[in-house]
Amino acid sequence: MNWSALESLLSGVNKYSTAFGRVWLSMVFVFRVMVFVVAAQRVWGDESKDFVCNTRQPGCSNVCYDSIFPISHIRLWALQLIFVTCPSLMVMAHVKYREEKDRKYIVSHTDGTHLYANPGKKRGGLWWTYMLSLVFKAGLDAGFLYLLHHIYHGYDMPRLAKCSLEPCPNTVDCYISRPTEKRIFTLFMVVSSACCIFMCICEMFYLICKKLHKIFRVRHTHEMEQFAQTHELNNIAPPRSQYRRVDPTLSSTQNLNREKTREIATSKL
Repeated sequence: MNWSALESLLSGVNKYSTAFGRVWLSMVFVFRVMVFVVAAQRVWGDESKDFVCNTRQPGCSNVCYDSIFPISHIRLWALQLIFVTCPSLMVMAHVKYREEKDRKYIVSHTDGTHLYANPGKKRGGLWWTYMLSLVFKAGLDAGFLYLLHHIYHGYDMPRLAKCSLEPCPNTVDCYISRPTEKRIFTLFMVVSSACCIFMCICEMFYLICKKLHKIFRVRHTHEMEQFAQTHELNNIAPPRSQYRRVDPTLSSTQNLNREKTREIATSKL
């Protein structure tokens, strides 16, 4: 399996991801793919050769091995990693479609304007495509965790397993090689899958909160503009140039002259 090609493919989505998405990408390739390629495959190896039952009945060991290990952990984890990274292909396809649409828009317009103001932003349909990919990632990881738990009745690896299927003559004891190592790697892959699910959920909440904040901010700005247009502020008081300044001394002199005029008029009567 060419994991480097898968890594280069997902690295193209990295520029559209948030901090949670980058943590998810590092957890997938550092804590899951690298451990899977370097260590887990060697720990399991060819389990059918190391699986031993205390009987010499032909076919009994094969039947018991198929009953205890319906599907190998390695192959199940390989399918999980492939399916979990597939939703990123939707984002890459949408990005390629938007880039091609923007290129045609530039060619058809002589002023050189772009159809998308900021190609690196998740806007419009790309936001919904990215959100849908997060839902698929979290759902696929959770589905494979449930499948692993359902097949093996938990995440433990027993040292001894009993089998009584035909053609075994009776109930035989089958021994699993390196059960402690297998248990450790199983728990490690389960915990890393749970952390990836948590990162996807955090990124979904972050994108939703950011989208709602942007909607409320635009709505508040629009309401303020409407308020400013419908309620124009009038000048409560006229400017100071419209007032005529009155000299207090001139006012008192005019009052005295009036009083003298009244006295003269009354004396003539």
